[in-house]
Amino acid sequence: MTLVRWNPTRDIDSLHREMNRLFDALNPTRFASEIELNFGPPAELHETDEAVILKLEVPGMNPEDIDIDVTRDAVSIRGERKQESKTEENGTIRSEFRYGHFSRVISLPTHVDNGKVEAQYRDGLLTLTLPKVEEEKHKSVKVKVER
Repeated sequence: MTLVRWNPTRDIDSLHREMNRLFDALNPTRFASEIELNFGPPAELHETDEAVILKLEVPGMNPEDIDIDVTRDAVSIRGERKQESKTEENGTIRSEFRYGHFSRVISLPTHVDNGKVEAQYRDGLLTLTLPKVEEEKHKSVKVKVER
């Protein structure tokens, strides 16, 4: 039988490393900077008889920081968020900042007239009204059913 000398500092160091690893795994802000760099705004798309309506949630952004390109069958939206806040209370200064960029391409269910697109930005919601091209508005296709 071999005798091994007990070294309490080695065990304490090992416990310290394991506790740090556990707290790092539980920390919800651990990867926040990576998430903020590539956030994807939620989108909603619905179609009416006259147009396709696309809504994106982009709170905290300035309209000048949003770049929109529209083709006949897709919308490409890129933007960059630069948000900073600073408060001072009881001699303590608290400063927070969030930066991030996104790029998203959304396919459209029908062809649109990209020369007549209207965009509106209000309360963090970007709304695009994409009018359908004339031939798509009243397009009817007869389908033959075979036996």
